Amino acid sequence: MKMIFRWYGDTDPISLEYIRQIPCMDGIVSAIYDVPVGEAWSQESIDKMKADIEAAGLKFEVIESVPVHEDIKLGSGRCDEYIENYKTTIRRLGNAGIKVICYNFMPVFDWTRTQLDKRLPDGSTALVCYNDQLADMDPIHGELSLPGWDASYKKEDLVALFEAYSHVDEEKLWSNLEHFLKEIIPVAKESGIKMAIHPDDPPRPIFGLPRIITCEENLDRFLKLVDCEENGLTFCVGSLGCDAKNDTVRLIRKYSEMGRVHFAHVRNVKLLPDGSFEESSHYTPCGSIDIKEIIRALKETNFTGYIRPDHGRMIWGETGKPGYGLYDRALGAMYMAGLWEAL
Repeated sequence: MKMIFRWYGDTDPISLEYIRQIPCMDGIVSAIYDVPVGEAWSQESIDKMKADIEAAGLKFEVIESVPVHEDIKLGSGRCDEYIENYKTTIRRLGNAGIKVICYNFMPVFDWTRTQLDKRLPDGSTALVCYNDQLADMDPIHGELSLPGWDASYKKEDLVALFEAYSHVDEEKLWSNLEHFLKEIIPVAKESGIKMAIHPDDPPRPIFGLPRIITCEENLDRFLKLVDCEENGLTFCVGSLGCDAKNDTVRLIRKYSEMGRVHFAHVRNVKLLPDGSFEESSHYTPCGSIDIKEIIRALKETNFTGYIRPDHGRMIWGETGKPGYGLYDRALGAMYMAGLWEAL
């Protein structure tokens, strides 16, 4: 297991120096953030980030994420051009020694929450997704601001996207994903890179948009689209775990035994009776996911891939990017490292 930490580059208020001081930390997972979605990343930008991270005494072997342009998901417009750009980026990341690329295939919206700063009983604040709040949101006719969403879309662009997706059901999205994979996986293999798709978060349709990386049946289907080691998973415990039907401990054991988990995101969530959820401390008793058994499953399947503490609460008066403060994620990393060492 290689413990890594999400870092947002030079604009991140958390310095590489501070991340380096977390005792179990092996490396950084990051991305190039100033390139428009769909365009190829330059070798110079990749190499500079690698040099900066390594100068701080950390490794840089995982990318999160190389975004997939909506035209690729829709299978229209400049789809083929953007796939070629994606291949170029993969090759350049391979040149820099990157081993794993995390990405997702969620239409329009990335991970979705309804509140960024819900105050928990202990005084910390956390990301939450309440179904009643989600039902009141209207991305077309109302004002919408969601964490994880690329808010650079203008209202007219968003309307056009929703119109385009009105012709894309789950089967069409599967077909477009298969086309994408069959184009990029051979390039990833040549480049020494493993592709690792991130589950949909939450793993169910939102705002009428299809979502397909949601459950065991669909994960099985995904892995068979291109059945090789390079086509694998970013197993996000919190994303899959916010659906009570997903047995995350059994699933991570299953896919790790298959050698198809290349990257693990580990966090805890507290499930509510109506299917809503609140993010919590990583510590097992604080949520609905047995983090201890998640780590045991990885240990017993001889997991040698990458793992990171996922979203944390804001604690001890820290301010910053919601879900991505230093203190609680550092606690989560050390909790997981302690479980691993004890096992």
